[in-house]
Amino acid sequence: MATRTDAPTRREQILKEAARLFAERGFHGVGVDEIGAAVGISGPGLYRHFAGKDAMLAELLVGISEQLLRGARRRLADADGSAAADVLDSLIEGHIDFALDDRPLITLHDRELDRLRDSDRKLVRQLQRQYVELWVEVVREVYPALTEPTARSAVHSVFGLLNSTPHLGRPGALPGRGVTAELLHRMARGAFGAAGA
Repeated sequence: MATRTDAPTRREQILKEAARLFAERGFHGVGVDEIGAAVGISGPGLYRHFAGKDAMLAELLVGISEQLLRGARRRLADADGSAAADVLDSLIEGHIDFALDDRPLITLHDRELDRLRDSDRKLVRQLQRQYVELWVEVVREVYPALTEPTARSAVHSVFGLLNSTPHLGRPGALPGRGVTAELLHRMARGAFGAAGA
C-alpha cells in the first residue's frame, strides 16, 4: 500500500478510497455509489472487483495484517547478524511507516473489526499475534531482564502509542512526516527502555 512506488491498480484505488471513506463516516455510513464516485466508476462497477462492501472491509483489514507481518519478517531476514537493537529500530521504523501512511486503516480496525465474518476476524487476530510474537523475541533480546508477559505488554503498549496517529490531528497539522516519525521512534524506544529498566 504505502510502500509501493508504481501506479496503484484500480482495485488498490478502490480499497484506498473505501478505507478513507469508512474511516471518515463509518462502514454503514458509506454506500458503494460513493466509493465508486471517489475512483471515477459507477457503484455497480465496483462489483467487477469486489463482491460488496463486506469483501472490501475484509480485504483491507486482513490485507494490512498480512502486510505488517510480511514486512516484519522481511526486516528480520534483512537484519540477519545485526545487533538486536538495530533490528528493533528497523521494526519500529516499519510500524511507524504504517502508522503515518495508513492512518485510515488504524481507525477502520478500531471501529469496524467486529463487522468482519468470524473467519476473517480470526485470521486478522492470528496474523496480529504472529506479528506481536516477532516483536516480543526482539524486545527480549534487547532487554533480557524482561519476562515474556512483560515484553508482550510493552509491545502492545508501544503499538498503542504508534497507532495513536489518527488522533494527532489532520495530516497538515502535524509537524512534518520526518519530524513526527523521529518523535514516534524516540518515544517507542523510550517506552521499551522504561519497561526494561
